[in-house]
Amino acid sequence: MERMVRVNFRNRVLKEYPAGTKFKEIAADFKEYFNYKILIAKVDNELTPLEAELTKKCDIDFYDRSSTTGNAIYTRSLQFVLVLAVKRLLGKDAKVLIEHSIDKGVYIEIDNVEEGSINKNTVKEIGKVMDEIIKEDLIFTKVNVLRKDAIKYFKSEHQEDKVRVFKYISNSFVSLYRVDDIYDYFYGSLANSTSLLDDYKLTYVDGNGFVLSAPTIYNPECTYNYVHHKKLFDKFMEYTKWGRCIGVNNATDLNEIVSKGNYGELIRLSEAYYDSQLTRIADQVYENRDNIKIILIAGPSSSGKTTTAKKLQTYLGSKGIKTHPIGMDDYYVNRVDNPKDENGEYDFECIEALDLKLFNKNLTKLLEGGKIDAPEFNFVTGEREYHGKTMSLEKDEIMIVEGIHALNDRLTSSIDKRNKFKIYISPLTQLNIDNHNRIFTSDTRLLRRIVRDSRTRGYTAEETLKRWAKVRAGEEKYIFPFQDLTDTMVNSAMIYEIGVLKVYAEPLLFSVPENSEVYPEARRLINFLRNFLPIPADQIPINSVLREFVGGSCYE
Repeated sequence: MERMVRVNFRNRVLKEYPAGTKFKEIAADFKEYFNYKILIAKVDNELTPLEAELTKKCDIDFYDRSSTTGNAIYTRSLQFVLVLAVKRLLGKDAKVLIEHSIDKGVYIEIDNVEEGSINKNTVKEIGKVMDEIIKEDLIFTKVNVLRKDAIKYFKSEHQEDKVRVFKYISNSFVSLYRVDDIYDYFYGSLANSTSLLDDYKLTYVDGNGFVLSAPTIYNPECTYNYVHHKKLFDKFMEYTKWGRCIGVNNATDLNEIVSKGNYGELIRLSEAYYDSQLTRIADQVYENRDNIKIILIAGPSSSGKTTTAKKLQTYLGSKGIKTHPIGMDDYYVNRVDNPKDENGEYDFECIEALDLKLFNKNLTKLLEGGKIDAPEFNFVTGEREYHGKTMSLEKDEIMIVEGIHALNDRLTSSIDKRNKFKIYISPLTQLNIDNHNRIFTSDTRLLRRIVRDSRTRGYTAEETLKRWAKVRAGEEKYIFPFQDLTDTMVNSAMIYEIGVLKVYAEPLLFSVPENSEVYPEARRLINFLRNFLPIPADQIPINSVLREFVGGSCYE
């Protein structure tokens, strides 16, 4: 008699299937609960390929591209399709270099081909081959192989970036993915087959590369046209060129330096690069000091805004420019008047949570040489209070404001545009694991936040991971739309920092319970950190932006 196995879907639906049923067959019975094609199964909270078979009673769910996990899987799988398409079109020796994120897409270059051969027509042809591969409905097959066999294979394919990755992985077995006749390594899961990847765009960027765009969790219904953000793109490329100059392109380059005990010099180089950006900004402000009255600093969560603002004060002070920080937190509206989101919860991140009228009134009065009664917000009572504290500006003193809405002109509507100097800051890492595994800028920020939340707020990694989606949604609404409206950008990424963050974040991630909704994400980050050797924090300067997260900052 055929053995039947029960599955529990979201604690709402119980069904029985014959043992050995593939999860893709089970997924077909639950597709009504999803708006998009199911990419992968979650079985007892573990990501499981749809080609896998049901063997025992389990809790089950699935991911499509509208979820954070599913969207990462969708994008990663598209990149593998791209790699296959390039090899079919341009030959086996053509090398795809997946560089960095840009406007909901990823910037890509192709190496080892004839100079000048990558143009708009080439990109169009790559897209045609990708469409053919998607129609072929090829299965992404996950295979576990001996590490030494993986090294042997990638050596034969002249993929030294992969060979070097496995040098620093201690496991006897590693997981690879196969599609058609090629194998590749990814630190995250892939979709079941190419036919599930039915929406994407390729956009040629003048120069030597192009952008692969896909639906996002904020717009899962379709792929939006690529919008070129020149300032952000140039900042990424500047850092990429700098990394190449010092010989650190991938995690393996970093690991080699660490394995030889030479990380101290790399820390000093990285800190010097970061400081050089602030030196240039101080020069810009000094040259325009007769006009600039307020410096506005904004960026997504865990970008290092606080340290950057304080260090910039020092650099400006060295030029004789006095500065005065203005705290945004004290200008929250009384909690009873705070807007609420669609779930009926207070939305503390929207700009209407601030008393814009009072803020602008006070800014104007300060700039006119007047004195203001400085408010203080009581976060316990949820009300703004006054305790006799006053504030005024000295002659030629410049205000510095850092916060989520600093780049939005509504925040400083009373100030003439000529009197503002806007700075966007984010850790725009150029470091990748290998040629096909990029490091998400958001992952760097998330690791920073996990470490800081644990140290300063007592939050567990699970609590931080659960809050992260809401944080990211706020950034999409209130920060990223204004990133082009800046005078300059600061890249706060430290080329060495993942090795340092690993020391602090990895133990915290292991504390996430196996039954937690964010357990798969914690496992993904743990697998990501496996690609890096740990770096001690002992040689990090006390004024480093990284000290804002790991502790020991002179600004605390």
